[in-house]
Amino acid sequence: MRKIRVAVVAVFAVAGLVTAPAFASADTKHVVPAPAFVRALPAPAKVEGQGIHADAVLNIQYQVQNTGYWCGPAATRIAISARTGNVPSQATLASQLGTTTNGTDYIGQVTGVLNGDLGSSWYETKNMPSDPPTQAQRDLLWRDIVLDVNNGYAVVANIVAPADNHPPGYPNYTIYHYFTVIGYDSSDMTVKIADPASFGGNQIYWLTFNQLSTLIPPKGYSA
Repeated sequence: MRKIRVAVVAVFAVAGLVTAPAFASADTKHVVPAPAFVRALPAPAKVEGQGIHADAVLNIQYQVQNTGYWCGPAATRIAISARTGNVPSQATLASQLGTTTNGTDYIGQVTGVLNGDLGSSWYETKNMPSDPPTQAQRDLLWRDIVLDVNNGYAVVANIVAPADNHPPGYPNYTIYHYFTVIGYDSSDMTVKIADPASFGGNQIYWLTFNQLSTLIPPKGYSA
């Protein structure tokens, strides 16, 4: 499947690197409004043992993707940076992922590289073939995000964003893309995204969980 081919500026914006989750900053938080059909979706099932207002955000090293088709390598790099300061370059990751000018073909390639570079077996590929997603798929996605972030792992998502359901700043057509989920807030069911495309300068932002759950199908995520 062809991935995003929109040119982006190769600028590096680096954040602090800490592997432990931190509390979300509520006073500076702005959540991107979701379309009406997304807001109408029910909430996912609560995660057992999670506090009513539980929230956590990973500190990561952020970079804008170096080319219009390196969203996969850049999103993978962001996820790796949540675990270690020894982070491969985007070029190295593009080679490991088999990324071409058409992008990175499948989320399973990301899963393999994350586990290989981290020396881990943590990551699994989760497919979301149903569009819209089933309630069971949405419940699992929320559980995976909470479990991963609480254990210091970011989630890489392969998304398909149509023109009527976009994260902030996206061009007005369907975008095939990878970005990284680096936090969650159960008080308002939102997720924090590190987006290597930097469309309109939007690099790190909050989405409703319901919107994220509609962006992933029919693709998948590594968690």
